[in-house]
Amino acid sequence: MESANHIILIAAALITFAIFASVLSSRIGAPVLLVFLGLGMLAGEDGLGGIHFSNFKVAYLAGSVALALILFDGGSRTRREAFIQAGAPALLLATAGVIITALITGLAARYFLKLEWVEAMLLGTIVGSTDAAAVFSLLHLKGLRLKQRVAATLEVESGINDPMAIFLTLILVQVATSGATAQGFMDNPLLLAGDFAWQLVGGVLFGLIGGQIVLRAVNRVQLSAGLYPILACALAIVVFAATQAVGASGFLAIYLVGYRLGNNPHRATAEIARFSDGMAWLSQICLFLMMGLLVTPARLLPVLLPALAISAVLMLIARPVAVFLCLTPFKFARKELGFISWVGLRGAVPIFLAMIPVMSGLHNAHVIFAVAYVVVLISLIAQGWTVPRIARLAGLELPSRPSPRARAELNLPAGVGRSVVAYTVDPMSLLALRRLRRLPLPAATQILSVMRDGHMRETQPADGLKPGDVVMLVSDVDDLPTLDRLFAARKPRTKAKGVGVFDFTLGPDANAGEVADIYGFLVTPHERDLTLSSLMHARLGREIAAGARIRAGTVELVALATDDGNSPKKIGLDLDPPPPQSTVKLIRLRIADILRSIRELYLAAPGN
Repeated sequence: MESANHIILIAAALITFAIFASVLSSRIGAPVLLVFLGLGMLAGEDGLGGIHFSNFKVAYLAGSVALALILFDGGSRTRREAFIQAGAPALLLATAGVIITALITGLAARYFLKLEWVEAMLLGTIVGSTDAAAVFSLLHLKGLRLKQRVAATLEVESGINDPMAIFLTLILVQVATSGATAQGFMDNPLLLAGDFAWQLVGGVLFGLIGGQIVLRAVNRVQLSAGLYPILACALAIVVFAATQAVGASGFLAIYLVGYRLGNNPHRATAEIARFSDGMAWLSQICLFLMMGLLVTPARLLPVLLPALAISAVLMLIARPVAVFLCLTPFKFARKELGFISWVGLRGAVPIFLAMIPVMSGLHNAHVIFAVAYVVVLISLIAQGWTVPRIARLAGLELPSRPSPRARAELNLPAGVGRSVVAYTVDPMSLLALRRLRRLPLPAATQILSVMRDGHMRETQPADGLKPGDVVMLVSDVDDLPTLDRLFAARKPRTKAKGVGVFDFTLGPDANAGEVADIYGFLVTPHERDLTLSSLMHARLGREIAAGARIRAGTVELVALATDDGNSPKKIGLDLDPPPPQSTVKLIRLRIADILRSIRELYLAAPGN
């Protein structure tokens, strides 16, 4: 009984220290997963805590559940547009890319560690896939915003590359422990292809069908609001375990369950999202603390130099080669290819996979485990610490989204996929800064009431919203980020946004005058009758490239995509563009506005 209490005390204390350490890490820019891993090592056998933990079977079981919950949360945050944008390149990276990375890294392991060929390729396979926990932490929990296609490729790749890594690891472990030759396995290529196809196809089938079952259960079963998140996570784990039991990829399945749930309207949306986010954080803390406890630092020293060399080959040669070979056909820019190469983050998955040869009794299993551990440490230090800076240097980082702290979600029945929210108008929000008399709300959003100075109104005041007003709305859950952009405080920007960064999306056939009235900017009398596409043509000429911008008063219109005739087919509206970069540019813009007004007056004069 006393030992059980000690275990509970130590576990709770470690989690508490990890949470406080994460606050400190965010201030100094350190990867939070590295902090969790380091804290586990500090509490371990060779550290200050002196805790001895070497049960690989328990670690493998707990790691499986933790990774499953992390993938479930990651899938629920992956938007449908991400799969549309990056499904093909991510799939190629998750299959052929893993093989290419494993081959090159395996060659390095053979050279630096003098392992047998099968063991060397096993080590290359173990560290060959990117880690979902590390990538999701970077993109979601840390709040780094990247250009959409780049972020989608990294996100989807990390979510679906586990089947290939696990399949290759199991095959190579079987070869190494059974005494069979690799040639013997290659004599049955159809059998190997069938096994991998079942891993992939079975994971997809179980994930999509299981996701539909979870979605229907959440929407049809009448429960207390607090039980819906537990139901969703429990059913997702059932799908994961059932998929694993039939030999398919449960990790892919639970990722797709989360994806299915997150991209369809369902009850208790906010509750499930908050619970899933909390479980993902808890899973990452427990997983990396446990991985830190599992390693004995003294065993890392004999392989430290070869492991550093293997890490360098992986990060600087193997991953870039795989990325360039797989993604070049998809017309990624060189900067994007270089960045995706650098963000091949390694985390819990390589350590998790390295447990398999240890549990199988492979001769050099502990060497493989130690090297995989060092590779993860180097990846988190060298790559995890520098990714935000590299993104800025490559011009791929986007301005951070407005904080949703101005939003209060109310637990009121609004229907499936709907939510009742209240916003306090921030003095630095778009609504307050631009004095919009008409709110550019999404089509399915309705104002329920506006409170000003203690008085409740059922409609928007005639003089528009003012700082301090409290607005209650009912809206689709998918439209909440748009409302956040309207109501939350915005930081002033000094750099121009890249193509694809905007506040709202508009159709090319929208009337310029109506849009100007809604969003509070000025156009000339002649331009009021034009469509937005015609307005851009009138200002820029006949051919318009994606990314082209025009300034209309205090806003900018940007061509997000063009058709074959070089006309905008999708237009973004930037409501708070940065000021012109120089006084000369400001004068040029002002002169252009004056000349345009003179031309309009001349054309409107009688006889012209």
